[in-house]
Order: sequence, then structure tokens, then C-alpha cells
Amino acid sequence: MTGRERDWVLTGRARVFAEDDINTDQIMPRRGFELPPDEQSALVLDSIRPGWAATVRDGDILIAGRRFGCGSSRPAPLVIARTGIAAVVAESLGDIFLRNAVAYAVPVLECPGVLEAVAEGHEVEVDIARGTVANLTTGAAAASTPLPAMLLDTIAAGGVHALLRRDGYLAPVG
Repeated sequence: MTGRERDWVLTGRARVFAEDDINTDQIMPRRGFELPPDEQSALVLDSIRPGWAATVRDGDILIAGRRFGCGSSRPAPLVIARTGIAAVVAESLGDIFLRNAVAYAVPVLECPGVLEAVAEGHEVEVDIARGTVANLTTGAAAASTPLPAMLLDTIAAGGVHALLRRDGYLAPVG
């Protein structure tokens, strides 16, 4: 399935972090990467909202402020996805966070104005391919430039390694 064939519309409860410049150390502290992967998700965004990860339901949508995920190259999108978050929509994303999200097949969208359209707990519909966010609770909406087809294809394939395996550039696993 290519990125253009996938249904890119995700619906879920908004989990809002309106703060700007949330960095990868705040998303996942260094000590978290010393834990087994199944234990890492408990620490996601814990420095900002202790215990937050335990409140995430599968399919929730993380809505964030400007420069979300700035900082180091740690795999912050991967640990966010392990909490059950289905997609990350931010006013803007840190460059490395964006690259890592695509590499790990985590749907992301930069959407200026999203914080004006969405509040914590609202039901939202995010169309990654069209670059739109609709607040199903209030009727508000925000729009941006969608991800390019090449990045959608990479996410739909399951990330960079899966794409390279699919296209014959890496040997199959197992």
C-alpha cells in the first residue's frame, strides 16, 4: 500500500501540550532509554505532566505548540507512539523530530493554528494526506500543507527500513 492509497484520516481524543519548545529530553529523558522498550512509554512527557502517559488511550492525537520535539536525535516519535498516540499534530515540529517520525512511521502534521482550533479532550479528525484538522466537538478547523507523497509513502510502508526492504534495498528480516 502506498501513502496515496492509505486512509490517512485519524479520529481521536486531543491531548494538548500548548507549550512551545518541548524538546526531546522532555519527551523522553535519557534515563528512559536505559529501560526495556515496553517500560519506556511510562516516562513520555513525564517531566511536564507526571503520569500523563498512563492516561493515554489508543488512538489519542497529541496536539502541540511550536518547535515540538526540538533537540537531540533520540527516537522521541517512537516512544510517543508506544503510548498509544496515533498521530502528532503541532504548530511546528523540530526538524529531527519530523525526520524521526517519518523514519519510525509515526503520522505527523505541522498545522499552524491548531492550538486555536483544538482543546484538551476534544474529539478531533486529522487528515494527514490533506493537511486538515477538524474539531468534531466544536466545529472549528485548521489547515496546513500536507506531507509530500514521498513521506506519506515512507510512513505507509512502516518507516524507512520497511520501505527499503519493500523496494529491495535491504534484505528481508528473518
